[in-house]
Amino acid sequence: MTDPVLQTVPIGLHWPTIDPFLFCAHHDDAYPRGNAHLGPAASLEGRDIGMDFAGKDGWRMYHGDVVPGFPQHPHRGFETVTYVRKGLIDHSDSLGATARFGRGDVQWLTAGAGVVHSEMFPLCDRERPNPLELFQIWLNLPASHKMDDPYFTMLWADDVPTVEVVDDAGHRMELTVIAGAVAGVTPPAPPPSSWASQPGSDVAIWHLAFEPGSSWTLPPVAGPDTVRTLYVFAGRSVQIGEHDLGVDTGSVLRGQEPVEVSSAEGAECLVLQGRPIGEPVARQGPFVMNDEQGLRQAFLDYQRTGFGGWPWPVDGPVHAADEGRFAHHPDGRIDRAGAART
Repeated sequence: MTDPVLQTVPIGLHWPTIDPFLFCAHHDDAYPRGNAHLGPAASLEGRDIGMDFAGKDGWRMYHGDVVPGFPQHPHRGFETVTYVRKGLIDHSDSLGATARFGRGDVQWLTAGAGVVHSEMFPLCDRERPNPLELFQIWLNLPASHKMDDPYFTMLWADDVPTVEVVDDAGHRMELTVIAGAVAGVTPPAPPPSSWASQPGSDVAIWHLAFEPGSSWTLPPVAGPDTVRTLYVFAGRSVQIGEHDLGVDTGSVLRGQEPVEVSSAEGAECLVLQGRPIGEPVARQGPFVMNDEQGLRQAFLDYQRTGFGGWPWPVDGPVHAADEGRFAHHPDGRIDRAGAART
């Protein structure tokens, strides 16, 4: 019998990925209650403020000094796909877009030729803890689209399809489909320049939540070159063939045949798959190009133009504590989570 698991690797805050994916970060922070400035109502003593990744007391300030998060920083040559399961993100960018999103929402930002954005984590609840959990996935762009105009996409939780799979014994598995049609459902279209929009890319991003005793069979990938990875990030373990894959384990799966995934004790997994772009990758910090010359040009362009400049008075803007989930798009359109679609 062919082994469905080709490789396993341990995972933590940052996960190794395979072309066309560049990076995946799993932020899981047990923030305390907030203060009047939407930061933590707790001492910051002993933290490396501005570069706090240690996880002291179960949470991080990252690059924030008052509010946790990532103040303004540039990107070029790839996309960020941010899937928030708990908590909120306040977004601002050089396109003029702002947003507050979370609680199942997905933001898809095509950096293309260049964008500057901030991602702050406001702690809006001053009475109770403010847990945050999100995935940020970096998806590469092919050379033909690296210098396309940047593009801002907001997908509210109500727009992201979720399917409940029930087996013969009544055990349930919940499947959230962020990208890549599966199980009879099609998610919203990815941005136009995305590799996920190109014919035959076979890009998929799926979240699997297994109840104890449940199982689900991953369908075969669409093409012979597609690479599929599965990451167990919560719960206990999943069983694939002869393998028992515990929490904090990533695995490369054989995709050309159906693969059954089960969990005796319950687990949550993220699946990333896609046909490799197959081009050279040169990356440094926030820029991902095809060669060193492209990287040098990215730094020069950012120094010269600021990718359109930063239109906000502070590096890490946050919105009012009582503001709901919304998106103010670059064209001036305002969209709110839960609003009726026309």
